[in-house]
Amino acid sequence: MDEVLWLDATAQAELVASGQVSATELAEAAMARVEEVDGELNAVIHRRFDRALDEIATGLPQGPFHGVPLLLKDLFADSAGDPAHNGNRALRDIGWTAAADSWLVARLRAAGFAFLGRTNTPEFGLVPVTEPHAYGPTRNPWDVSRSPGGSSGGSAAAVAAGMVAVAHASDGGGSIRIPASMCGLVGLKPSRGRTTLGPDGDETGLSVQHVVARTVRDSAALLDVIQGPGTGDLVVAPPPLRPYRDEVGAAPPQLRCGLLTFSPTGPLHPECESAVRRAGALLEGLGHVVEESHPEIDPDAGRRFGARWAVNNKARLVGLGQQLGRPVTADDVEPLTWAMAQSADQYSAVDLALAMAASSRFTRQVAAFWNDHDLLVTPTLGGLPPLIGQLEPDPAQPLAGQGAVMALVPFTTHFNMTGQPAISLPLHVSASGLPVGVQLVAAYGREDLLIQVAAQLEQAAPWADRRPPARIGAEPS
Repeated sequence: MDEVLWLDATAQAELVASGQVSATELAEAAMARVEEVDGELNAVIHRRFDRALDEIATGLPQGPFHGVPLLLKDLFADSAGDPAHNGNRALRDIGWTAAADSWLVARLRAAGFAFLGRTNTPEFGLVPVTEPHAYGPTRNPWDVSRSPGGSSGGSAAAVAAGMVAVAHASDGGGSIRIPASMCGLVGLKPSRGRTTLGPDGDETGLSVQHVVARTVRDSAALLDVIQGPGTGDLVVAPPPLRPYRDEVGAAPPQLRCGLLTFSPTGPLHPECESAVRRAGALLEGLGHVVEESHPEIDPDAGRRFGARWAVNNKARLVGLGQQLGRPVTADDVEPLTWAMAQSADQYSAVDLALAMAASSRFTRQVAAFWNDHDLLVTPTLGGLPPLIGQLEPDPAQPLAGQGAVMALVPFTTHFNMTGQPAISLPLHVSASGLPVGVQLVAAYGREDLLIQVAAQLEQAAPWADRRPPARIGAEPS
């Protein structure tokens, strides 16, 4: 069963469907793996093992992933009767639980997955590392002194460590792609409006939901499961012409690819530059045209949209107060969260409207690059996974460390603003044995093209056999 756990979700589903492995056996093996390694990693903060076994015994839905174990990120993805704390200690302390499944979680349930638990996340998903005060840091299976990234860091660490084959994730500024890069996984951020955020989320915003996975075919097949609008969704991406899993192995035409080999916010780590240049060479070897060109990247884009970021965070705290039944105080949240929310007070409604208008202009300016290109290829990150605590803000000046954050993630947030699909692929390993991702970006609605090219690259430079150290905590191999 140890080897079965390292198969992807598609292969695990085939074993269950054929009767070679039962859903109970698979779930119990995954639970044993969680218990074996998670004491050091701290990826799974809420276990629902008994409930999962009861649900399997009662009968899981006969969907395409019947009997496959799954972990849910503990951030804005409610599962009925389970904790839903969003990385926040105030919700933890009152034992808040969800009344019902979110619409996306309901789709995952209908696909036949067995939910084993919920994974760690930074408070409200605000930072690219997973070190919430409520639950403590999650560690990277490739080097436990380092972060697995965020905000889907718990999910990525769990998949990379062999607990489950896929785990739910979300991405409002890179939170699927960042941990995928740091943990050696496939991380696809879908187009805005591809996945419903109902009943409470807003598809017009920056965040989308999907999974982190080991293989391109799992990422594609999971997108088939969750894609499509919910009733009343405000943004709806154009429907795919065929199932996304059919794009795996489908040869794309010759593509014109732009290559971005420097960081707009400062020095780029040499390993990240090597990764993107290697990806460019691989694409050329596959017959595509690659040139060093890119949209005009504004390093101050995030700062110009400060009103949008700050007001969104203030709104989160208003919602938190509604859950708590009282006004939120600084003691209820981390200093960075409080400082971001307080900064919203300097903006007016007109400032927010102007920021939204600037977002629209920015989207059109960036998207124009795809009028004569098919893909943009960039490093996923500006550096290697940081050490645990390296990005912890100074409580006295919590906003002062944002420059270091932007240096680490200079390539991901732009495409949350534009709503374009982007995927991080584990195409490189550093000299010290750490995974290094490469990001591919397509035009809005073209997840099909990303999946085709990602599958080509997966075949040309396979990564499926890579595993972190056999003993979690050993030196990277």
